[in-house]
Amino acid sequence: LDGRGTMQPLARGHDFFASPRLSPDGSQLAWLSWDLPHMPWDSTELWLTAFDADGTLGEAQRVAGGAEESIFQPEWSPDGELHFVSDRTDWWNLYRVRAGVVEALQPMAAEFGQPQWVFGLSLYDFAAPQTIIAAYTQAGRWHLGRIDTVTKGFTPIETPYSFIARVQARGDAVYLSAGSPTEHGAIVRLDLATGQTHVLLETSQAQIDPGYLSVPQAIEFPTENGQTAYGFYYPPTNRDFVAPAGELPPLLVESHGGPTSATTDALNLGIQYWTSRGFGVLDVNYGGSTGYGRAFRNRLRGQWGVVDVDDCVNGALYLAKQGLADERRLAITGGSAGGYTTLCALTFRNVFGAGASHFGISDLKALLDDSHKFESRDLEIFIGPYPERKDLYDARSPIHHTELLNCPVAFFQGLEDKVVPPNQSEMMVDALRAKGMPVAYVTFEGEQHGFRKAENIRRALDGEFYFYSRVFGFTPADDIEPLVIENLPA
Repeated sequence: LDGRGTMQPLARGHDFFASPRLSPDGSQLAWLSWDLPHMPWDSTELWLTAFDADGTLGEAQRVAGGAEESIFQPEWSPDGELHFVSDRTDWWNLYRVRAGVVEALQPMAAEFGQPQWVFGLSLYDFAAPQTIIAAYTQAGRWHLGRIDTVTKGFTPIETPYSFIARVQARGDAVYLSAGSPTEHGAIVRLDLATGQTHVLLETSQAQIDPGYLSVPQAIEFPTENGQTAYGFYYPPTNRDFVAPAGELPPLLVESHGGPTSATTDALNLGIQYWTSRGFGVLDVNYGGSTGYGRAFRNRLRGQWGVVDVDDCVNGALYLAKQGLADERRLAITGGSAGGYTTLCALTFRNVFGAGASHFGISDLKALLDDSHKFESRDLEIFIGPYPERKDLYDARSPIHHTELLNCPVAFFQGLEDKVVPPNQSEMMVDALRAKGMPVAYVTFEGEQHGFRKAENIRRALDGEFYFYSRVFGFTPADDIEPLVIENLPA
């Protein structure tokens, strides 16, 4: 470890390795691996082997995983039993290896795992040799529970949080990264004996009057093929204003990125921006999102640009039918993969009156040319193999069907974006210009895939709001710098 030794490979033969875990006595090593075109939430394998006397690894044994199984977070208990999370029964549940046999610890219709877009994730930990503290999600909201590994008993732990991202147990306390619909994200200490929580560090010190906070409602709504999709509905909320009698609010549909990530109901000031200004917001967990079981995730296989679009469209129509949104003033927005869903919804459907793409994908083929190794072949899963199914790539790329796009669109793009280069937006902008459709194109010097500078984040929000004000015909209460909108009728 002092840098003078010779590095020796311990395992090879797969495209990716992750989560190496050494047993407490140092005699065994467990790890995850997977191969392209799969992502770790599609297909992973859990391997286990012992060290030989010379420090090399013996023959590895596959403990779990395979073509239709995703493994998450292998960990050793203090007394040396290997634990892990698997979705072998549709849900990411906790398992352990005892005497060479894999057994379930807490089977339930809940997710104890999440997609490994980044690593070092921890959703459970050992508070004692026979006690696990675990986070899990149901219906889009996160919870905390205690598992007795001897009796397999399960006890929910009440907390004020609905979003939990990380769990670390230390003695009589557990530390969480957590948030709620009305509180900023924070690092929290939870006393396991008393159940009391103590905020150690908040992501923001901004104090927001609750009279301006919209509290989301978890909703389910019908979508194509008799299935159900999910989301969080935020009603317009501003203590200083009441809508005119009989007037329904405009609705903004948010399409998250990934596309296999998920939205939560944790406090999002970007959403509160809209609800405090009279918009309702629907934050959609469309088919393919995580948190609702493997079968729900698999809906997007071969169907990206179809299932996600159907669910966003049907969510908007559902709220309009419930009398919660004005069907004449529906808009959709999203960034990256969510920008792709947005552009598909605006191009291939006639439900939304306007939309905004933030560094969104318009040409699927371009992603094949520009992607990095981790995601280099995920389009084989979401669309199909290329060039064998070039027809699908063309059919689902909005840039090839601009003749169908007949509503105003605003584009916001970082000029240093290497993931979705500016030409993806510029091609769409040029096509709308040529058609004489209202279009706005806002670029940001120095920004990459996602905006980092506060002034640019604010400009993108204000600019999109101003764009909708002109399209839907209302006057903003804010003093907003005007956006250049081409082809807008006087």
